Amino acid sequence: MKRLIRLLAVLCVCVGLLGWVAPLQPALANEGVELKNSFDAKLDTEFGKKIDINNTNVRAFRKYRGMYPTLAGLIVQNAPYENVEDVLEIPSLSERQKQILQENLKYFTATDPEAFLNEGDDRINNGIY
Repeated sequence: MKRLIRLLAVLCVCVGLLGWVAPLQPALANEGVELKNSFDAKLDTEFGKKIDINNTNVRAFRKYRGMYPTLAGLIVQNAPYENVEDVLEIPSLSERQKQILQENLKYFTATDPEAFLNEGDDRINNGIY
């Protein structure tokens, strides 16, 4: 009886070791699928190359003369926009501000507002000091 129990124990250990060192098979449901989050997909659009007036914070406008902070704040507060030219229809814009916006329209794009870029109300003050 002891020999039978010893034989079964050795057999169980061998089967367990075979399962442990066997190569893993890939899951068929995962083959050929490229995982990409929604922010990476957004970067494939003009968002990564131009300022997105619906999703960018105020600090992004600093590289354009005359935009930061007043015009940038107006653009962010009056978003969302259907197209880039809608920024020219912001109420209370002076003629000089409209001229500055007109000169810089080529650097802007308008994509759909994304919750992951606009959450937390940090488009005005994103806490980078």
